[in-house]
Amino acid sequence: MNVKNSKKINVVDFFCGCGGLSFGFVQAGCKVVLGIDNDGIALKTFMKNHPGTKILNKDLTESDSVAKIKKILNNKEIDVIIGGPPCQGFSLTGPRNYHDKRNILYKSIFKTAALFRPKVIVIENVPGLLTLYKGQFKEKILEDFRKLNYTVSVKLVCTADYGIPQLRKRVFFVGLQECYGKYIFPEKTHSPGDYITCSEAIDDLPSRENEIGEEIDKYDKLPRTTYQKRMRENSNFLYSHVATNHTEYVKKVISLVPEGGNYKNLPPGVGESRKFNEAWTRYHSNKPSKTIDTGHRNHFHYKYNRIPTVRENARLQSFPDNFIFFGNKTQQYKQVGNAVSPLLGYHIVNKLLDYIK
Repeated sequence: MNVKNSKKINVVDFFCGCGGLSFGFVQAGCKVVLGIDNDGIALKTFMKNHPGTKILNKDLTESDSVAKIKKILNNKEIDVIIGGPPCQGFSLTGPRNYHDKRNILYKSIFKTAALFRPKVIVIENVPGLLTLYKGQFKEKILEDFRKLNYTVSVKLVCTADYGIPQLRKRVFFVGLQECYGKYIFPEKTHSPGDYITCSEAIDDLPSRENEIGEEIDKYDKLPRTTYQKRMRENSNFLYSHVATNHTEYVKKVISLVPEGGNYKNLPPGVGESRKFNEAWTRYHSNKPSKTIDTGHRNHFHYKYNRIPTVRENARLQSFPDNFIFFGNKTQQYKQVGNAVSPLLGYHIVNKLLDYIK
């Protein structure tokens, strides 16, 4: 990947989870100096894949949060603050409670920014934040940027437009100190006619049709596409490619869903417990995947009668194969689903370096 900066850009990652967004920043040559979250197993994953980075296991609703952050950073110069605050309060699939305390967690980013005056603040969230409650939270965030004299740009982006094999839409707020001008988002690298597809992303991985696989395993095929080669760089082993041992009934139900289909394709009386657009959805081999979520029961492999493995979902999120996840399978799926796609983070920051390098 192209690395533009010669001087290391120091980054603090709020609500870092396993570290997808900050990993993209590292790939662009930045130095992540602190990751903050209150999910212990996700922080273990973060530490493994961001060696030398400090972590803070902290609930950012607590009043002493900023003081703790200040103590850890110890007057270190911070160039960029990034964060994807928990989105349950904004998500269209959640209860959408206006008074959900998670809706104001982003405030901790601005309180810290007021102390350290970073050159850049980047906030990522679900599209629902833009319109929910008549756009009130969007306006609050914009006002917080303005109070600190940051020029802010807002854009709804789709991961597939940046070479990621997933149709995942997210909103980004990018604020620059006024002296740096107004951020212009990177140009798209792909269009619908040449999106990276599911098969182009994962068909080099073992099928897991006749075996479950091991947590640490081996490849059985050579990479076929440029994307697969990129994902397999510096990876000698295959991690987290473990299939789920479905019952024969579940496999039979999955087999009834055609490629690209969903619960609407099931016979009457089958799959009645889950009726929403993403339920019982089978990926299409020649299209990007649907949005990877934090669960692992809604989507199925485009060819095999099983849910995707953690590694397959990680590939569709653009995590390289040498990015190692800790925890049980449910925890790993959650980490992958909660993350910002690293390749999208790379494109966002690579453009930022034109302003602040």
